[in-house]
Amino acid sequence: MSADFVHLCVHSEYSLVDGLVRVKPLVASVADRGMPAVALTDRSNLFAMVKFYRAAMAAGVKPLVGVDALIRNDEDPAKPSRLILLVQNYEGYRTLTDLVSRSYREGQHLGVPMMDGAWLAGANDGLIAISVGRDGDIGQALTAGNRQRASELLAFWTRCFGDRFYLSVARTGRPGEEDHLHAAVELASGAGVAVVAVNDVCFIDRDDFDAHEVRVCIHEGRTLDDSRRPRNYSEQQYLRSAAEMRELFSDLPEAIENTVEIARRCNLELTLGKNYLPEFPIPGGMTVDAYLRQEAQRGLAARFEKIPAAGADATLRESYLARLDLELDVIIQMGFPGYFLIVADFIQWARDNGIPVGPGRGSGAGSLVAFALGITDLDPIEHDLLFERFLNPERVSMPDFDIDFCMEKRDRVIDYVAEKYGRDSVSQIITYGSMAAKAVVRDVGRVLGHPYGFVDRIAKLVPFEVGMTLTKALDQSPDLEEAYRKEDEVRELIDMALKLEGVARNAGKHAGGVVIAPTVLTDFTPLYCEAGGDNLVTQFDKDDVEAVGLVKFDFLGLRTLTIIDWAVHAIDAQRSRDGEPPLDISAIPGKDEDAFRLLKSGNTTAVFQLESRGMKELIKKLQPDSFDDITALVALFRPGPLQSGMVDDFIDRKHGRAKVEYPHPDLEPILKPTYGVILYQEQVMQIAQVLAGYTLGGADLLRRAMGKKKPEEMAKQGEIFVSGARERGVEEGTAKYIFDLMEKFAGYGFNKSHSAAYALVSYQTLWLKAHYPAAFMAAVLSSDMDSTDKVVTFIEECRAMGLKVEPPHVNRSGFMFTGEGNDRIIYGLGAIKGVGEGAIASIVETRENGGAYRDLFDFCRRVDLRKANRRVLEALIRSGALDELGPNRATLMAQLPLAIKMADQHSAMEAAGQDDLFGIGESATLAPEEDVPVADRDWEDDLRLQGEKETLGLYLTGHPIDRFEADLAALDVRRLDSFSVEQGRGSERVRIAGYVVAVNRRATQRGYMASVLLDDRKARMEAVFFNEAYEACRELLTADRVLVVEGSVVFDDFRGALTLRADRAMPLEDLRVALAGRVLINVDSEHLRRQRWRGERFVDLLAKHLAPFRGGNCQVHLDYRTDAGSGKIVLGDEWRVEARDELLRQLRTLVGDDAVQVGYRRGSLPAGEAEDRSMRARTSS
Repeated sequence: MSADFVHLCVHSEYSLVDGLVRVKPLVASVADRGMPAVALTDRSNLFAMVKFYRAAMAAGVKPLVGVDALIRNDEDPAKPSRLILLVQNYEGYRTLTDLVSRSYREGQHLGVPMMDGAWLAGANDGLIAISVGRDGDIGQALTAGNRQRASELLAFWTRCFGDRFYLSVARTGRPGEEDHLHAAVELASGAGVAVVAVNDVCFIDRDDFDAHEVRVCIHEGRTLDDSRRPRNYSEQQYLRSAAEMRELFSDLPEAIENTVEIARRCNLELTLGKNYLPEFPIPGGMTVDAYLRQEAQRGLAARFEKIPAAGADATLRESYLARLDLELDVIIQMGFPGYFLIVADFIQWARDNGIPVGPGRGSGAGSLVAFALGITDLDPIEHDLLFERFLNPERVSMPDFDIDFCMEKRDRVIDYVAEKYGRDSVSQIITYGSMAAKAVVRDVGRVLGHPYGFVDRIAKLVPFEVGMTLTKALDQSPDLEEAYRKEDEVRELIDMALKLEGVARNAGKHAGGVVIAPTVLTDFTPLYCEAGGDNLVTQFDKDDVEAVGLVKFDFLGLRTLTIIDWAVHAIDAQRSRDGEPPLDISAIPGKDEDAFRLLKSGNTTAVFQLESRGMKELIKKLQPDSFDDITALVALFRPGPLQSGMVDDFIDRKHGRAKVEYPHPDLEPILKPTYGVILYQEQVMQIAQVLAGYTLGGADLLRRAMGKKKPEEMAKQGEIFVSGARERGVEEGTAKYIFDLMEKFAGYGFNKSHSAAYALVSYQTLWLKAHYPAAFMAAVLSSDMDSTDKVVTFIEECRAMGLKVEPPHVNRSGFMFTGEGNDRIIYGLGAIKGVGEGAIASIVETRENGGAYRDLFDFCRRVDLRKANRRVLEALIRSGALDELGPNRATLMAQLPLAIKMADQHSAMEAAGQDDLFGIGESATLAPEEDVPVADRDWEDDLRLQGEKETLGLYLTGHPIDRFEADLAALDVRRLDSFSVEQGRGSERVRIAGYVVAVNRRATQRGYMASVLLDDRKARMEAVFFNEAYEACRELLTADRVLVVEGSVVFDDFRGALTLRADRAMPLEDLRVALAGRVLINVDSEHLRRQRWRGERFVDLLAKHLAPFRGGNCQVHLDYRTDAGSGKIVLGDEWRVEARDELLRQLRTLVGDDAVQVGYRRGSLPAGEAEDRSMRARTSS
């Protein structure tokens, strides 16, 4: 190796605690600088090893694999020392893998992995060790002036490593480095130990120092200007060139030369891409190949019992057997029988143990062997699915079954696999969390010391979209771009965030990836875990773990399977009470009229894969009436088909509005199910087979080539296709046309196996919703109890379905939502905010063991108040869960302190073995009546509803618009359920009102617009505010308020629903204030006598209530009645008031709810003084 210098200490972004170096730029920079080798030595881990090895080999740079390890300091565990361990050969790689894994499993101190020096004394074959400057244990001793201790440590390390031990020195401008250098050289010289120069590289270019400091502060949770934070890095820790390092150490040339010598001694060669399957236990006397054949044939015979046609039709039966033999031959030839048996085994175990398993996912559903073994539940022959799409003998690659399990029981399956194959051989796979666009803005803003509000404003300007980057955000968000251009602080923040965006920040766990090793895992990958050994995962991610030879199995959690499981259990309980057998969800009829009627209506909220707004619109247009149509829906609803016109063509052909045509008569059997449209990837393969003589394996290669769109490969495939077609009598022009058509649609084509498998889950949820709506929706609600927004959406769907949702109640509710009959759902206690699982478990268990709660005092006495504390009890009251335990919520809240006090006293008495002095034992629940507070009246509607909103996330027993019920007709407000589609064809101007459920703002070519979803309890309607109307009303357009909106009702053909094209809006209360002409107060002398008010007292109270609202346009009329007669009094103009909600509430409290009415003038929405709230605007689209 001819070179001047090799960097031996480099921290990449995968060090996590520091390091900004990215692997590919590192290798490219080393190659550009003419260095033949470089080491990657991340802090305590080998996360990036495979990526680094591959990138370096591809660039012609020698990769030196190593770790910057922390060595435990027994005297002070919080101050470990650093030791670089470099791999010399494969034996050293295995040794390092074991050591690094052990540091995580056994050596963590406060979450930091460390090695013990004693470990290295017994395990160091194939490793070179370098004590890291001032931070090595020898360096620490020298810096402390303890030469004796330094000599002892040097002697220990040289006994361990011999001539494979080095002392490193550095000159990066950090305090104490030069003193350490001279002391280390002197010590090394005396002991005959070589020194080596390092630059402790943490970033590639000097200009990256500031970004690196921010990166370190993000990890440490500090700010840049924190005077207490350690300054452990300098701007000189960049990737210096060999010339710079030679000049820097011109007085110590041997330290430079030794870097090259070390690089020569390191010669690791890895074999990547070879797979190592675990052994599957099989009966004695059989080979794994024979056992697979036996199990597949036995499984297919069992499947035939559920396929009547195959049992009756010998030819069809033979086609199944021939396909099975063909697939088995390919699987055995490719060496994958063990893989199929392993997957079939853990799936069968899951089913035997009541764990729901999905019918299949991805191309694996195309395998008949998988269907026979029970891996999938979809007949590939019935649904025309291709095995070669999954496993192609002409393109050798590992099979990859993605298995969906019930979300809450998936871990049991993983635990079974770990138990069966050995816990040292099974692990989940690591993921690396990175600094994404919004998150990096928040992190950088915090480190730079900006106020939370400022940072939050900037972060919210980044569009919320999967795959969003800051560069894209600057293009797509005009507000962000403007702030970046005009505000220096914003520019500084974004520029720094751009440098850090995408950098690895933390380690996590893959959602479902599991590896099973044929031996112990550390023969293939180092391991990572949290302190205490929890969450053990590989240190290599999913791509790298496969590169080193481990086979990945995907144990995915699908919430929908959990929903189906919960619903079926509830249904079975109901069927059992009715004397009916349990429901077999896998045996439901495939052409159920009720299910398809529901589907065609587009009411598919909570139906798997079919619940989005866009999908509902597609369903209404397509009107699917078969399982194949559901399969097509899953494939059609993607950007490619939607944007290409392919979807409209498909719909028009289905409904006879366009002619179904086939490019060639031979293609009719292939394209007939999709009305002549090439929708699936499998159809592309079949066309190549039928028309051009491709094998299905070759056709799969053609499909892949079309997907990659490489011109040279497409030209080659085009010639093969046209030549093959000509040999079969197809005209060359037709063949070229069809090839071009295939190429076009291959980019849009979807995997039919995946689409059909998910269509089956969609159909099951659709059937449950149609036949057991309460049980199904209760399961749906329970699955998303932690998401208030989703609960609100599903509650609204329940109401639309005619299901009554009962408020939560401690005497009827469980933790989850439950269905009663087919028309009622009881709210789950688990969905109440602020009430934990422990409290709910105590409430339910106590009720089940001791019967229903009689009142608040009984409830507090019996439940565990350590779990159900006062905050929990208040949340239960406000949610309505204790309504039946008292006269009203106001009284319950007033009695709560006493109930808690008495319950505490009761517990203390019980603990002391004394009698209950307060009389709240088993025979009595209340204290003497005079001791129990009772509220004069219940909470006002606003307060009651606000309590429900805060604890449940929605209004359950009322609606914010209820208080305006008497005003709506007088204000010429139309109810949302009063409009017909025919009215939407005209241009009638109307006034509507509703509670704002959601606001969706977006940019258009002509400015901004907003879609506002209004709800008036009777129906919902979307009001659209285009640019000028939007600008006039933008401040009003926020959720959780009641607005009145004027505009024109139109029928939106795209959505298939009525929409209001709005031009003006204002709060409904403001409209009442503007148009109210008088407030009529009915005063009854009997009422005054009951209140013990004399006339003067009443007048004083009335004046007190009216005074804060004076200055309006509304006259006050009094209608005074006595036994002797009645009279009307009109107060003078100085007592004109604004008819605000608060005034009306106070007056009704004073004289009674029915004794106050508002009279109105007729008119349109006022502008004038309310201009700032709602300016008149022209409708603009």
